[in-house]
Amino acid sequence: MFFVLILFRRTISGDALHSLRRSLSDPDNVLQSWDPTLVNPCTWFHVTCNQDNQVTRVDLGNSRLSGHLVPELGELKQLQYLELYKNQISGNIPEELGKLTNLISLDLYSNNLTGSIPESLGNLKSLIFLRLNNNKLTGQIPRALTNIKSLKVMDLSSNDFCGTIPVSGPFEHFPMKSFEGNPRLDGPELLGSVAYDSGCN
Repeated sequence: MFFVLILFRRTISGDALHSLRRSLSDPDNVLQSWDPTLVNPCTWFHVTCNQDNQVTRVDLGNSRLSGHLVPELGELKQLQYLELYKNQISGNIPEELGKLTNLISLDLYSNNLTGSIPESLGNLKSLIFLRLNNNKLTGQIPRALTNIKSLKVMDLSSNDFCGTIPVSGPFEHFPMKSFEGNPRLDGPELLGSVAYDSGCN
């Protein structure tokens, strides 16, 4: 029974990562080792696992990848680091990433991501690093992010967010440079005279 459970878990992880591979264009073949016939993705390059063969890191920063993210990433329950910065990834951030409650670092900066930040990211109670800067993200900054007490570093600069900047929770300590380059952001909501959704219509 234990072997069957381990095999099943590995298959879920492998299937999730192979879904990501299918959604990406990979001109430099950095994903060449991601072989779906191998049950255990811990043997693949750019993937790190813990001693229980559960995927804890995906390191694909600056790899010239294009395409989009997939909801199956939410099945990587033990994932701690998702590093996909400095690529040409487009489309939305899947709301299923909010299921990655062990995630410490979410680095998607310097891509072509669009849409809004999913409210579900407020469920990432272990998150320390959230860097989404230099994309094409829109909408309001979710107030759910203020509930992530562990969050120490955040960068939302150079997007197209609107409304006001939260000031509660970890947002009390983020410098204004974390939000610069968003011309439709109106400043901290503490000012009171600025509506939460100011500039969004």
